[in-house]
Amino acid sequence: MQKNLFWEASIKELKDGFIEKDNCYICLLCGEMFEKGIIYPEDGVLYEAEKYMRVHIEHKHHSVFEYIIHLDKDMTGLSDHQKKLLQLFYQGKSDKEIQKEMGIGSTSTIRNHRHTLKKKERQAKMLLTLMELVKENDKRQRENHSFETIPILNGRYNIPKNEYKDILNKNFPEGFNGPLRTFNLKEKQKVVVLNEIAKRFNKQLIYTEKDVNEILKPLYHDYIGLRRYLVDYGFLDRKSDGSEYWVKVSSKRRGMKSMGRKKELKQIYKETETKAGVYQVKNIKNEKILIGSTMNIKTLNGLRFMLKNGNNPNKTLQKEWNEFGEDAFVIEVLEELKTEETERTKIKKELEKLEEKWLEKLNPYGERGYNRKNK
Repeated sequence: MQKNLFWEASIKELKDGFIEKDNCYICLLCGEMFEKGIIYPEDGVLYEAEKYMRVHIEHKHHSVFEYIIHLDKDMTGLSDHQKKLLQLFYQGKSDKEIQKEMGIGSTSTIRNHRHTLKKKERQAKMLLTLMELVKENDKRQRENHSFETIPILNGRYNIPKNEYKDILNKNFPEGFNGPLRTFNLKEKQKVVVLNEIAKRFNKQLIYTEKDVNEILKPLYHDYIGLRRYLVDYGFLDRKSDGSEYWVKVSSKRRGMKSMGRKKELKQIYKETETKAGVYQVKNIKNEKILIGSTMNIKTLNGLRFMLKNGNNPNKTLQKEWNEFGEDAFVIEVLEELKTEETERTKIKKELEKLEEKWLEKLNPYGERGYNRKNK
């Protein structure tokens, strides 16, 4: 089951506009991901991932308020009239200024609207409290029927031991060291299978992409898909160019605390060179493609996140993703550009030219792809 992180977020997380998950920060508004330990340059300033996420929200979405206020009524429960009032309240305008701008009633009318919204706020608090009490009671009942669980990915998934074994027995019919029956599985089953596959990799070794493929080939015909999922779900990590893979463990940089913070940031930035690039999303069922570009190819997981959660702005691509399923699509980098801190502004223009080159070369329009020609 695909989780909608936006709706599972707490009030504080929604106000921030992002969540911290595993080794990265994820924007709840668009799915963009920024990896911890990476230093992101913007207009000559170096940002750690969390601060850069705030810069991202400000630049791309203006504010969390602006994003939420424009959601559909089904999501907010607010009429267009109420949304307009809230926007004016947010701008700090007085009742008199609001009455004049909207041309309705009198200042007492605006006060009544404030009262109505306050009432909705109190009702929402009561509903949230009731739902929290229901969840807590459900948790207590489950704890009263406790059973041994197997934690996966630092406790992100806690799966009953007997269910864990059942999933493995069903999908590894020739034993845990044998081939995989299928990988067309629900998320929880995928996680169990990936957790077992990850045990085939030595935590002390660095693997090439070829090494990883050789380990996975006997397991399943779509070994490339398995490799991608091992990275996406955080069992393996890799260099941005795919030249090295390793079992994901705690940060290698914990010994850097003695360095001055400013010096440390520069050092990390040098070690984690950012690369811009042009990528394609390919539907392997009908050969249609989408061409796009990004200033940091490390954040392409954010694109997959958006598609999984059904909020990609390209409606045609999203529709076919929902129709064919995630396994029918491959996201891959077509060409990279090395970005230097001093070239940040120039690289955007170079990236636009590079994207235009690939658009012209592959012509991903109409029946051939998901791109739309600029008028």
